[in-house]
Amino acid sequence: MALSRVCWARAALWGSAVPPGLYVVRRLQFVRSGLTWGAPRYLFPRQLLIRHFWTPKQQIDFLDIYHALRKQSHPEILCYLEKVVPLISDAGLQWHMTELCTKMQRGTHPAVHDILALRECFANHPLGMDQLRALQMKALCRAMLLTPYLPSVLLRHRLKTHTTVIHQLDKALAKLGVGQLTAQEVKSACYLRGLNSTHIAEERCRTWLGEWLQISCSLKETELSLLLHNVVLLSINYVGSRR
Repeated sequence: MALSRVCWARAALWGSAVPPGLYVVRRLQFVRSGLTWGAPRYLFPRQLLIRHFWTPKQQIDFLDIYHALRKQSHPEILCYLEKVVPLISDAGLQWHMTELCTKMQRGTHPAVHDILALRECFANHPLGMDQLRALQMKALCRAMLLTPYLPSVLLRHRLKTHTTVIHQLDKALAKLGVGQLTAQEVKSACYLRGLNSTHIAEERCRTWLGEWLQISCSLKETELSLLLHNVVLLSINYVGSRR
């Protein structure tokens, strides 16, 4: 049983770092036609070959491009967090949210306790999963490399499902132990959770993944909106990730 859990966790890790979907393919088409930022090299193999056929250089280049796509949504997500501060009824939570947003703007990597202090805001109004507005969900989908071109009810369902799967995988990884993962498995796990791990040393990736698991394993199912936002909160200012 333990071996099967390990195999399942590792299979999920290896598969998780291959993000292409309808959204990414559509963006690649736009890039090729010159409707977004300049067309990068290696577009053909990136669209038609699975990750195992990419050269080592292509793996780095392609993952950088995918991360650049999801990174475009980060300012919008942080802006939404600032806007909801007046909607938070508790004065203490208002202060914590303002402090967190200020730290993010200054380029400071937040501590685990800074993020967990706000879990109540993400369980109910205004940032609970069922309270997120359409534009917020679209931005969060882009941050997860999920297509944002769906009705609100489907966006909410996809975000809930995707975040729940990650939460379950986090519990399995916590039981297994980060130390049991190979370097590639650690980097793949970090990339899935929002960190551009391709340019970060293995030990720093292990440290970051440990912080993520500490947050994730502290959350209840009703607080998973915080885990969803953590894709941005925990990754955006991490040393070496700002590429």
